[in-house]
Amino acid sequence: MNKSILIRSLLIAITILFLTLFLILPLFTVFYEAFKRGTDVYFAAITDPETFSAIRLTLVTTAIVLPLNLAFGLCAAWAITRYRFRGKNIFITLIDLPFAVSPVISGLIFILLLGAGGLMEPLFQKWDIQIIYALPGIVLATLFVTFPYIPRELIPALQQSGEDEELAAQTLGARSWQIFFRITIPKIKWALLYALILCNARAIGEFGAVSVVSGHIRGETNTMPLHIEILYNEYQFSAAFAVSSLLTILAMITLLVKSLIEKINLGERIHGN
Repeated sequence: MNKSILIRSLLIAITILFLTLFLILPLFTVFYEAFKRGTDVYFAAITDPETFSAIRLTLVTTAIVLPLNLAFGLCAAWAITRYRFRGKNIFITLIDLPFAVSPVISGLIFILLLGAGGLMEPLFQKWDIQIIYALPGIVLATLFVTFPYIPRELIPALQQSGEDEELAAQTLGARSWQIFFRITIPKIKWALLYALILCNARAIGEFGAVSVVSGHIRGETNTMPLHIEILYNEYQFSAAFAVSSLLTILAMITLLVKSLIEKINLGERIHGN
C-alpha cells in the first residue's frame, strides 16, 4: 500500500514538474515579457496598423479555411465509413499525408505549382489572378496542413455510431439529406465540434507553410505568427511578446471551449444512461 502511494505521488510530481517547465513557465514568460515595459507599450504594440493587419489576415484565413475543411471532412468521412470502393486505404493514407510532410515542404510545393515559373502560372496569368504572395496562397497552404483534422475525428465517430438508424430511415422513405441532417449529424455533433476546434487552433497558429507562400509583405501577407517572427528578429521584443500573448489568449479560449464541450457531452451521456 505504501509502495503504491509512493509510486502515485512520484508520477504526479513528475507530471506537475513537466507541465511547469514546459507549459506554465513559458506561458508566464510570454505575459511577463509582454507587460514588462508597461501597459502603454503593450497596447501600442497590439494596436499598431501592421499588427492589426496581421490579426485580420489570420482571422480571415481561418474563417475561409474552416468551412472548406468542414465540407471536405464530412464528405471524406462519409465516403470512407459508408461506402466500399477500390483504393480506400490509399485515400485514408493521403488524408494523413500532411501529418507526415513538413509544412515548409508543402509551401514549396505550392510555389512550384502556382508561383512564378510554376506549372500553372500561365493559366493564372491569363486571368490576372495572383495566388502566391497573396491571400489565396495563404489559404491554400493553411488548408493543406489542416484538412486531416476533421475527417480524422469524424471517421471513428461515424464508425462507432453505425448505420442501423440511417438504414431504417431510408427504408421508411427518408431522403438522403434528411437522414444526414436529422440522424447522422446529431449523432456525431460533439466529434464535429471538437474537430472544428482543433482545426481552428491549427489554422491560427500555422507558420511554416504560410511563411513560404506569403512573401512576408508587411501589412499585407503577414499573419500573426509571421508578424511575431519579424518583430523578434528586429529586436522589438516587447511588441513580439505582446502579439504572442494574443495568440496565447486565443489558444486558452480554444481550450476553454473544448473543455466546455467535453463537459456538456459528458452531462448528456450521464443523462442518457
